[in-house]
Amino acid sequence: MKFAVFTDSTPEWAPEEAAKILAEQGWHGIEWRITDPVESSRPTFWAGNRATWPLTGLEAHLGDIRSVTQSAGLAMPALGGYVTPRQREDAERMLAAAAALDAGQVRFLGVNTEKGQSYREAFAAYRADWEWLEGRARHHGVRALLELHHESLTASASAARRLVEGLDPRYVGVLHDIGNTVIEGWEEPAHALDLLGEYLAHVHVKNVAFHLSGVQNDGTLRWEPKWVPLREGRADLAEFFKALAVAGYASWVTVEDFSVALPLAERTAANLEYLTGLARAAGYDLG
Repeated sequence: MKFAVFTDSTPEWAPEEAAKILAEQGWHGIEWRITDPVESSRPTFWAGNRATWPLTGLEAHLGDIRSVTQSAGLAMPALGGYVTPRQREDAERMLAAAAALDAGQVRFLGVNTEKGQSYREAFAAYRADWEWLEGRARHHGVRALLELHHESLTASASAARRLVEGLDPRYVGVLHDIGNTVIEGWEEPAHALDLLGEYLAHVHVKNVAFHLSGVQNDGTLRWEPKWVPLREGRADLAEFFKALAVAGYASWVTVEDFSVALPLAERTAANLEYLTGLARAAGYDLG
């Protein structure tokens, strides 16, 4: 098992700084955030994020991405894309970039129903999108990743398995994100991982807790999810790592921690120490 950081969670660092600090802390890899920038007066996770490579004209940046990553001695377990299979030109661009960079995998965003569309109609259309994507991933020799994500057609492992069933797992895989499933799509992790089987291709970890957001006039309590440090949320990560071991998963675990209780450098260092301990306790030999 190896550990990486997705740079959507390192907004304060420019690419060279992110790679250097993470390598010094002992991380094995970096999962680059690739999307066209959104301006902000200060760096945040989703706007003004400095650890981002632009999607438009991505081809011109491939040499820099490779150089920054390799100079730090890091690997790229996947590229963190923000496009869907319906964005055909951009999907092709991401797959080609993964092939050129030897990243091997690309995360694709999920979709939801559109106005006036039933879930079954949307699901059938999305399956057709993934059939197209499978062919393009095969062409480039890389794998397209379907992420379990709340507020999408495939929030759960069950829905994801149904979507990709019959597609070639060499070119289509599922990215299990336990933090997202806390919000929607929760299934017992051991069951979810077993269900995904050969389609389990990548893992993200973060954590979430529900906080009281308000009380209505009739006394009804309203709760909302908030990102919290890895040790503090609803997901039991110790049990999750044990489930990964039982499932035979021995590949990458990428962290995208959106909590802000600790300064960024302290947060990434503490996360690596914590996850390394969990992996060893689950029986992984980390060398």
